[in-house]
Amino acid sequence: MAPAALIARLIFWLWFGSAVAAGHFLLLQRLPFWGSVGLILTATGAPLVVYFRSPAARAWVDSLGFPALVLPHLVRFVGVYFLMLEQRGVLPRAFAVPSGLGEIVVATMALPVLFAPLGTGLRLRALFIWNVVATVDLLMVVVIALQMALTSPAQFRPLTQLPLSLLATLIVPLLAATHVVIFIRLLRANTRLERRPGR
Repeated sequence: MAPAALIARLIFWLWFGSAVAAGHFLLLQRLPFWGSVGLILTATGAPLVVYFRSPAARAWVDSLGFPALVLPHLVRFVGVYFLMLEQRGVLPRAFAVPSGLGEIVVATMALPVLFAPLGTGLRLRALFIWNVVATVDLLMVVVIALQMALTSPAQFRPLTQLPLSLLATLIVPLLAATHVVIFIRLLRANTRLERRPGR
């Protein structure tokens, strides 16, 4: 295993353990609103800083195929869980329905991007469309959650407890970082295609 891959796995498991501990000790409930926002932004920015500043990390990430970056987004079928919790009265409808349905749509759209027998050009276009839709949806989920935290803290409380606390401390930051990396790599791939002889 390459040293960069080994370090990435170690960092991930340390991050996962820290996120679980944060949920267990209700860190998101103890932080003020802007503290929670700062935590999410920091968790999102940290892997991107490593990607842009570390040649070894960037080379390892860029060696991964697009499927390796899209596959983690199947976790967004968690939208089904949002809808179940809304039916049980745990999550408010204003958050659970738009966020849940959006996440289900994005996860479903990822399936043909991952597994359909598409040519290179068509696959890149499909990946770009999916990445735009998925990024907008992720931003919508974050905005709705932050609005709820600011205006209705009691309704936000389930998102500060395990397992839903992992959304803010682990899942959303990682998925957001992959969206940025996918956009950058798509730009590079399109540039290479345009430079091919005969184009």
